[in-house]
Amino acid sequence: MFTDPALTALLAVVRSGSFEAAAAALGVTPSAISQRIKALEERVGVVLVRRGQPCEATEAGQRLCRHGEAVALLEQTLAADLGQSTRPEPLRIAVNADSLATWFLPAMAAQEGLLFDVVVDDQDHSAGWLRRGEVMAAVSSHGAPVQGCDSHPLGALRYVATASPAFAARHFPKGVTAETAALAPGMTFNMRDGLQKRWLKRELGREQPFPSHFLPSTQAFVEGALRGMGWGMNPEALVADHLRAGTLVALGREPVLEVPLHWQFNRLVRAPLASLTRAVKAAAGSLQAPPPKEHT
Repeated sequence: MFTDPALTALLAVVRSGSFEAAAAALGVTPSAISQRIKALEERVGVVLVRRGQPCEATEAGQRLCRHGEAVALLEQTLAADLGQSTRPEPLRIAVNADSLATWFLPAMAAQEGLLFDVVVDDQDHSAGWLRRGEVMAAVSSHGAPVQGCDSHPLGALRYVATASPAFAARHFPKGVTAETAALAPGMTFNMRDGLQKRWLKRELGREQPFPSHFLPSTQAFVEGALRGMGWGMNPEALVADHLRAGTLVALGREPVLEVPLHWQFNRLVRAPLASLTRAVKAAAGSLQAPPPKEHT
């Protein structure tokens, strides 16, 4: 029903955000890209791309992109089975920054013949990328499979509420309380990051606002804690040595917060992603705990 050039043009526009960039990537003119998209829209009878800065896929466009990426992966696998070489198409996946910084990269490095287009988003929101059809796989804190997807538990990423000894002595001389937390600067990855709020609520038994730096970098979180900028939830794997050395201290009565992680992927590409799925499960063996029971 859909020609390869039309699907390729659609994917290129959505990935690059513009007709001009898509044309440059495919080695054709912007006019050719426009004609292919227009022909595809006329064929299906709906608008597929919202023209703007950047261009974005409509809901129908997202579904076609998902179809196109699945077809590209299947064709790539078939070509390999037949001993033919093809140019690999980027596989778009959503991974949270802390997984990328601690355990996920070896799974990617173990793959030959795959190009990765990684979307970094909070584990509580990465499933939304799958739901919208914008990625083919995701590391998510949600175990319930997105419609049309398979879900595999990976374990739990352990976080520790940490700060420098001087910061803790200055801001939490008698421990973490509602009064001290309301004044002590914290660190937040971005507006989607709810780990600090979640830990404070568990520690104090209630929601507690706190002043915060916004640092969208896993390494900056650790460095910020070491330099006394604020307190934050750092992956245990990145701060264990600092905790042993005393350059960081754990805060509160229960400093560890476990975040369950799951590997979800579009089941249309279960076979092409089988190797990656095995590698992800193997790499996740470094996670320290099984996922705690999820409450709905």
